[in-house]
Amino acid sequence: MPARFWPFSYPEGVSVNARFGVSRAKALAVAALAAIVASTVPGSASAAADGNRSRSEHWGVITRNTIGSPVAALRDGPFGSFGVQGPSARPPYGRGSLGIEVADDSTSLNPPSEKVDFGNEVDFFGDPVLGLKKVGFRVFQTNENIGYGGPENMPNIRFEIDPNVSAHPADNYSTMVWVPDAAPVTDRWSPFIDATTTGYWYLSGNETSCTQAARCTFAQLKASLNDGGAQPTIYTAAVGKGRDFMWIGAVDGLRINQNIYDFEVDGVKTRRAG
Repeated sequence: MPARFWPFSYPEGVSVNARFGVSRAKALAVAALAAIVASTVPGSASAAADGNRSRSEHWGVITRNTIGSPVAALRDGPFGSFGVQGPSARPPYGRGSLGIEVADDSTSLNPPSEKVDFGNEVDFFGDPVLGLKKVGFRVFQTNENIGYGGPENMPNIRFEIDPNVSAHPADNYSTMVWVPDAAPVTDRWSPFIDATTTGYWYLSGNETSCTQAARCTFAQLKASLNDGGAQPTIYTAAVGKGRDFMWIGAVDGLRINQNIYDFEVDGVKTRRAG
């Protein structure tokens, strides 16, 4: 039932019991049901507060950017490999994380590997690329993943953008990709990995000197886009993996500027960075 049929009010001094002749218990049940229905209406959950957290309904697998049959799903844990104890044995925020599974040789395409992006196509649209100041995440890396593709076999952060570079005025699409360094720990949760100071960045369309073959720092990539013309803008933001090596692990605590995105089984929660 559409939410607009639920909100109701009564004249001052008139109670639910007096108006409908129902018991207090039934009145409370109706109010609770109304709250549940309202919370399921698109958009209403985005503003729902939970302490210092809010929830966005705009996160999910970006179907355009998915190849094969990979997994990118909100899950509980992982709670560390056997024998791992302490803070690194559980997700850094709450109880859950974003579990990612991609295969390296599972399609008829070239290359044959899978690809997935789990992201948000709504909340960052139109934001300035040059306004990005803090980016990164925490990862659950395994020794098996290193065996599949080496120490730098890691998930990425990807921003689809309009690069707006003067040298290519008709080019209005590129993907800004962060490739992390090797995880500092394995078989447990890592500390925060800062994408603005570690790893390297490139643009998928070679719009500037920052290409996959000519790696750039975060500062260098932003400088290459700041050419004095129209400012580059963001289309989407995502955590992704592929197309390269098999990887099975998890990510949590994605940070984009002042917000930390906490991946939980029941949704993506937004926390303010301290």
